[in-house]
Amino acid sequence: MATQSYGLDTGRPVSVEQGIITASRGALIALIVVFGAALAAGVNLSLERQMVIYLIGMVALNLPHGGYEHFSNVRRRGLPFGLRYVIRYVAFLTAFVGLFLLAPALALLVAFATAIAKGGHGDLRVMDALVGTDHLQYRSQRVLAALVRGGAIMILPLALWVGPYLSFSTIMLNVFDPGASLPGIAYLEPGRYALLGLFGLGLVAHLGGGLVTGGMSRSWLLDAFETSLLVVFFTVVPVVVAIGLYFPLWYSLRQSARSIAIEGEEPDDDDGLPVVAAWGVLVIGALATALVMVGLWVVAPDPLGGASLLPGLVAFYTLFICIVALPHVVVGEWLDFKRGIWYVP
Repeated sequence: MATQSYGLDTGRPVSVEQGIITASRGALIALIVVFGAALAAGVNLSLERQMVIYLIGMVALNLPHGGYEHFSNVRRRGLPFGLRYVIRYVAFLTAFVGLFLLAPALALLVAFATAIAKGGHGDLRVMDALVGTDHLQYRSQRVLAALVRGGAIMILPLALWVGPYLSFSTIMLNVFDPGASLPGIAYLEPGRYALLGLFGLGLVAHLGGGLVTGGMSRSWLLDAFETSLLVVFFTVVPVVVAIGLYFPLWYSLRQSARSIAIEGEEPDDDDGLPVVAAWGVLVIGALATALVMVGLWVVAPDPLGGASLLPGLVAFYTLFICIVALPHVVVGEWLDFKRGIWYVP
């Protein structure tokens, strides 16, 4: 079934937005070059330094952007919508924390799937707005594109950086289930190769299908370049650094470019919330999010997952991000049929 064509027809240069997109690509290329050279020279960045980079990237650089996505989405929508938005968000947060308390292993799996959905679906909407998706003419192609782009974040690190991936996953599980082992660990070797094989098939099907339906168009070439860039990035850069810097240097930068393009095209809507009121809704949401972190620390049987301070904080903060990411995607996008945090007209 064919889907509608997406993308902005601004009729003007988009130098600022395209400059940001170029910066995001350049950041990943620079990291690939640095870590690729270090790998070739046999130089390894210590895990402690990797964790510091992760926390800087995820806390200082990326967390504020999530709040802005909600602010941008809510401020034109009116007060009843804004209140419902916050209530639904808090409800999903509470439910997800409850799932971690009742079934930690299942909740961890949902968290990883959420990361795939956030990275993949969010990136697809940036492609709609600024890169081009003319070669993705069917809904199945769009779903596959999102799965491949998002899968690079979780599947490639699991298959190629097994040690640290499993170590931090175990700590995250132990936050809610102290002393537990990851289920299915006995099938790790065949499982990770099977996942890598499935990812490879998906990658070929995605790029091959786009080439067949759209030809060697500009949008396909850019998609092939960006998808390959993500694959190389998560293959070469150590997983802790890769995930910690992917979100601020790729996801957030590109979503900022999309927001600039959208806001430049949308007329002011007098029916929406005043800026002060919109910020009020955002502050309520931010306080609720902060309470989630405090509440998570209080209700978790072992907030550091049995690890020392630095890896324990990395695991705990990752859990916190995973928990707030679920309503971020579900409430902020999937249940918001009219607009959503990744809105493209």
